[in-house]
Amino acid sequence: MAFSLIACPLLYIFVGPALSPAQLETLKILGIICGCSALFCFVVGELTGNNSQMDKLWSLLPVVYTWVIAARGGMSTRLVVMACLATLWGARLTFNFARKGAYRLKFWEGEEDYRWPVLRAKKEFQPHWKWMLFNLFFISCYQNALVLMTTFPALVLSGVDVPFGWVDALAAALMLGFILYETIADEQQWAFQSTKWKMLGEGRRLEELPAPYNKGFNTVGLWRFSRHPNYFAEQGTWCAFYLFTLGGGLGILNWSIIGALLLIVLFLGSSAFAEEISGSKYPEYAAYCREVPKFFPRICGKKQG
Repeated sequence: MAFSLIACPLLYIFVGPALSPAQLETLKILGIICGCSALFCFVVGELTGNNSQMDKLWSLLPVVYTWVIAARGGMSTRLVVMACLATLWGARLTFNFARKGAYRLKFWEGEEDYRWPVLRAKKEFQPHWKWMLFNLFFISCYQNALVLMTTFPALVLSGVDVPFGWVDALAAALMLGFILYETIADEQQWAFQSTKWKMLGEGRRLEELPAPYNKGFNTVGLWRFSRHPNYFAEQGTWCAFYLFTLGGGLGILNWSIIGALLLIVLFLGSSAFAEEISGSKYPEYAAYCREVPKFFPRICGKKQG
């Protein structure tokens, strides 16, 4: 959090580009949406004890932000393509979260991400006021700000009159490829976990299940090549989104990269915590971590059975 509060202004000041009055007005609109979302996540999370309110909005807000930017930016080809790709990304993630039971007609209900109860129970967050501060500053404020920052490449491109070119086409193809990669990873994980829990629901113990389900965690498909293919693709998606700024003539480095960089930092922490949980549940997980890379897939994967 402290890094982002320092890095973003410094990049803006020393790297640029400076925002025009129209872009600043757009940022103000986005900031109002972001602030309202943060307030909603904090209040509802505290009242219900379900801290997945931001998880529900994570896939929806970038879609809103990019279309607001596109509309206020004159609906240029580049901005429309970026907004369409963000919408496709959002539809995939929303579907994947919805089938886990996250959304309900009573919007404050729904399945909570399995990591939040584990984290809440840690002694570092006792008594509750400590968790309340974490909920306010990290879950509600920081994560909402981070989601907004991932869409900054579109913001800095609003008003840019450089024609859509081959760099933009390459960025679009890369982003589409990462979205497809993540979709495949999620489908493989869903199929694995659904089959595992179905067999466990029949009264069988984990060690009695056939391989590879007896390990408890997925080691097949894309999960054979990296431990978090979905996280790898998610990071790649927003790095590709940033590449559009090169197509718009803003140079290799500009301050809108901050969202993609902070997302990578977030996934480093998130994956470490998820692996801590998996390692405590499954005896073979440590060996899997030693044999398989975390994010970048290895070209030749050792067969996992």
